[in-house]
Amino acid sequence: MWFICALLTTLIWGLAELFYKKSAVENEKYSHLKTCICVGVVMGIHAIYVLLTSDIQYDFKNIIMYLPVSFCYIFSMALSFFGMKYIEESISDPIENTSGAITSILCFVILGQAIGKLSILGIILIVIGILMIGFLEMRSDNERQKRLGKKMAIIAFTMPFLYAIFDALGSFLDAYFLELETSPLLMVTEDTIELVANTSYELTFAISAIILALYIILKKEKIDIINQKDKMLAAICETIGQFTYVYAMSGNAIIAAPMISSVCVVSVILSRIFLKEKLTRKQYLAITSVIIGILVLAVAEVI
Repeated sequence: MWFICALLTTLIWGLAELFYKKSAVENEKYSHLKTCICVGVVMGIHAIYVLLTSDIQYDFKNIIMYLPVSFCYIFSMALSFFGMKYIEESISDPIENTSGAITSILCFVILGQAIGKLSILGIILIVIGILMIGFLEMRSDNERQKRLGKKMAIIAFTMPFLYAIFDALGSFLDAYFLELETSPLLMVTEDTIELVANTSYELTFAISAIILALYIILKKEKIDIINQKDKMLAAICETIGQFTYVYAMSGNAIIAAPMISSVCVVSVILSRIFLKEKLTRKQYLAITSVIIGILVLAVAEVI
């Protein structure tokens, strides 16, 4: 069962990235905020379902307690949605998935945790790939720079990097919040702490969606969530993937983690097939280095 869940998580999250990219309208000013609203709506519905059907004795103060982690995750996703309007998914997704490497570095620098040789190899491959991508991006007189202007092209290109940093910070903080002995979360047990944390995150996303909706309405823009098919499909895939992820990791984390880390491979393949994204050989070489580094790091973390 865990193997099926791990496989489903990888494919579903890969599909989510595809729908996110399809829904990212470059000339629509608030497209990224509307995507956040759709994700918040779906996650809010799921959180309410969990509260009504499970006996976790949820304390709503946990929304505040878990806010530092929720902010990092939500803000990183908003940055990602903004960048998707301008950057090819084949480039942005592998960069965003380097958050695991950044988390390892944070644990090494701040917590003094040891890093194995295999992890160091993975990080080196990721750094080499990212440096290559950045070098090729800055050297090329590509269509994006012509369309957006050099300044905006650079801003857009920084979005996946900022996503990786904030997502890594969220993962780093999760190590503290999900440890029962140190967690500030209220009324949690070893069996419920992850569900409480995830519910707090989803409720915070739902509240953020309401705030963003009010902001867009004040700007006299239409939201029309019902007709945002790709955005809603992405949000549904995101939430379903989170659900199967929990069962995959609880069943056999040692094998499931590297499998799920390959979601960026699925994303690149789907983008090439359905979005017809075309990159140079050097760009694909750089992306391959990043992906291999991510997989090496994932394997190293569970050995």
